[in-house]
Amino acid sequence: MQIKPLGDRVVIKRFEADEKTAGGILLPSTAQNKPQKGKVLSVGPGKMGKDGKYTPLDLKEGDTVLFTNWAGDEFKEGAGENILLMRADDILAVID
Repeated sequence: MQIKPLGDRVVIKRFEADEKTAGGILLPSTAQNKPQKGKVLSVGPGKMGKDGKYTPLDLKEGDTVLFTNWAGDEFKEGAGENILLMRADDILAVID
């Protein structure tokens, strides 16, 4: 399934949570924190200005980004993987 975001929205695949602590203790899935880092899968055309033209976003497919903990809406993709759909304003930074 191909998801094409509209406007200033971005589709992100969240990175997997750590299954072990630094000390090597295995964590159950209920105790794992959701990472606030992910990979951009697709980007919308941008924000529409008052003149009716889109202003492109500063993001591109393949970027690794940081976002807030409660950002976006989570959906299941066809393969059963969770993806996030969020506004570009919810993204805090791009990581090189």
